Amino acid sequence: QVQLVESGGGLVQAGGSLRLSCAASGLTFTLYGMAWFRQAPGKEREFVAAISWSGGSTYYADFVKGRFTISRDNAKNTVYLQMNSLKPEDTAVYYCAAEKYRARPTISTVDYWGKGTLVTVSS
Repeated sequence: QVQLVESGGGLVQAGGSLRLSCAASGLTFTLYGMAWFRQAPGKEREFVAAISWSGGSTYYADFVKGRFTISRDNAKNTVYLQMNSLKPEDTAVYYCAAEKYRARPTISTVDYWGKGTLVTVSS
């Protein structure tokens, strides 16, 4: 049974930082591109960042470039999202996602989703 378990969300002031983690189990982690998506209240889920199975390629949404960094530790079956210079508009539930054989998972093709972790940025 595949599980993706996110952690690290919470309440932070604008300008602060958080580090999200996603621990994967039940799959061959090195065969999966991994991604983070987010969904704010009343809005559609959107892509945030992705990383290829080797970690050699990373992809970011324009609105997080220069502020967020995605990384992975294949020895620990874990993907991370370091979020710096957080803004109130970054408030959302952040979801971890995995897609086999695709370096940049898309919403419509993701194989597995985590249950999400809430990030709240106060002004």
